[in-house]
Amino acid sequence: MRKFILKAVGCIICLSLTACEKKSDPAAGAPPPTQVIHVSDSNEVTVDHPEQFPLTVSAPYQAASDLNVTGTVNPDIAKMLPVISLASGRVVDIRVRLGDTVKKGQLLMRVQSNDVAGAFNTYLKAVNDEHLATTQLRRAEILYQHGAIPQSQLEQAQNTEQDAVADLHAAEQQLQTLGIDKDHPSNIVNVYAPTSGVVVTQNVTDAAAAGVTYSGSSTAFTIANLSDVWVICNVYENDIPSIHLGQTADIHFNAYPDKVLTGTISNISPILDPNLRTAQVRLQVHNPGFMNIGMFVTANFHGKHLEQRATVPADAVLHLHDRDWVFVPAGDNQFRRVEVTTGKMLPNNQQEIMSGVSAGQQVVSNALSLNSTVEQ
Repeated sequence: MRKFILKAVGCIICLSLTACEKKSDPAAGAPPPTQVIHVSDSNEVTVDHPEQFPLTVSAPYQAASDLNVTGTVNPDIAKMLPVISLASGRVVDIRVRLGDTVKKGQLLMRVQSNDVAGAFNTYLKAVNDEHLATTQLRRAEILYQHGAIPQSQLEQAQNTEQDAVADLHAAEQQLQTLGIDKDHPSNIVNVYAPTSGVVVTQNVTDAAAAGVTYSGSSTAFTIANLSDVWVICNVYENDIPSIHLGQTADIHFNAYPDKVLTGTISNISPILDPNLRTAQVRLQVHNPGFMNIGMFVTANFHGKHLEQRATVPADAVLHLHDRDWVFVPAGDNQFRRVEVTTGKMLPNNQQEIMSGVSAGQQVVSNALSLNSTVEQ
């Protein structure tokens, strides 16, 4: 009897200790943790509690067909003017540098040239010849009036005087072209800007040769007026039928995400790149002042035909390794990761889906939450 009582007391003590242990366990009342079972397909995951990841239905969305291409900003060739040194010689002073903004008529550089001496020497000879021809013509007129010479000699004197006047005008024009004042000659020639704009090329430096005779090229600088510029894009041949001359495009800038300009197609090259199978498309764009030569841009061409697309909440899109993904239910507590092509952001935090998911399809409303669970 005594042994029976001791056994009963021992059982009661054990039950009490067990109850105390369960009561002291803080995780006893918490839901079981989510378990993820990875299957052979890396894009499929299985979870114990799929209800923890609510679903949403992608909504239909109609948008005009778009074509997005990259391009660069280039100067308008029609608004690029070369700065020519008509006098050959040595550069003794440069007033501007590559990238500087200049005004029409601004002094750009000074050239020391022997061409000035030759041109001024020709001018002085022309002045003397014209003076002599004029004197001889007056003498011939007097002699002819007195019958001392025939009319043919008078006509010859008149012709000589006319030739001398023509040579004098040509010599004066040569000095004027070189920028030399005939009353104050100098061997230094000033070169001025023919237009306002930006210096986009520079072919001379201090003490360098200028002009065709010594440098081989008369172009010292090139000035581009950047009030209107070109955006040159490369369009694949399969996309060429979707664009046409006069069509407009939205120009987006990597450096200025908040700025959008409008460009107009002014030329579609008839020659394709044999390796890339692309054609160069030229957009004429007015420059508000922040477009720089060589800047990278994205051109968005809007088509005339509407396309059926889908929209999902922005949180449903997972950005991973420069690609976009969504999770769709695959049955049996499984989700499949699907790559999508995203478009522009829409109001109410909606993301346009151009391909990968169709309207009416279910997706996980918070892709980042599910992906974080998978990576644990």
